Amino acid sequence: MNVLDVRRLSTAYQNKVVLDSLSFSVRKGTLTGIIGPNGAGKSTMLKTLLGLQPKLQGEVEFFGKKLETEKKRIGYVPQRGAVDWDFPTNVLDVVMMGLYGQIGWLRIPGKQHRQKAMEALDKVAMTDYATRQISQLSGGQQQRVFLARALVQQADLYFMDEPFAGVDAKTEQTIMSVLHELKEQGHTVLVVHHDLQTVPRYFDQVLLMNKKLIAHGPTEKVFTTDYLSKTYGGAIQWLEGGFNGRHPVKQ
Repeated sequence: MNVLDVRRLSTAYQNKVVLDSLSFSVRKGTLTGIIGPNGAGKSTMLKTLLGLQPKLQGEVEFFGKKLETEKKRIGYVPQRGAVDWDFPTNVLDVVMMGLYGQIGWLRIPGKQHRQKAMEALDKVAMTDYATRQISQLSGGQQQRVFLARALVQQADLYFMDEPFAGVDAKTEQTIMSVLHELKEQGHTVLVVHHDLQTVPRYFDQVLLMNKKLIAHGPTEKVFTTDYLSKTYGGAIQWLEGGFNGRHPVKQ
């Protein structure tokens, strides 16, 4: 069963094409790494799929239906830099924002809602920070809070935009543990990711793009030097044990 079907999706920004006729489908219960160079349109693609960025053309279906009817089944973790972390609120309140689709914006959260939020914080090892102001958190802690907010939605499909950017190794492993758990439970996750060394360990599916779709499929078939060369626009130097650094090196 496909949870996402994208057909001929295109969009532009300031008269420049950012996405050029992308078509692909995502199966239920997969963990997909979205890979490509800076400026490839990865974040724009997520925003366009979610209706946060207008499209020029194309069709997008979630669970065989339009976005408007399926929003409650979708979770989204934006880039940390896109969030106003100076907003005067604490960690628990941020996580409970993920429940407003169930509670309603004009209703006061009840005890059961707070319990769900605390359980989500426990999964990302942040329960001790529940009353802390979000402006007082480190970058890694902030990312964990936003992951908890997505988890509390209990969505079927999750989009995550660079969840590992600026986090420490411990936080990265915590996040990956949660993502693998979601996959094992039958949820579907798509992650914009930059560290090529970790791709084979982290994802069972890979989507390579550079404005256009280069390749999409099982990691062992798609994550190759040939496809990566096409994605990054040049020959890729492969070293024993992985790529040279966090980004590919052109020969």
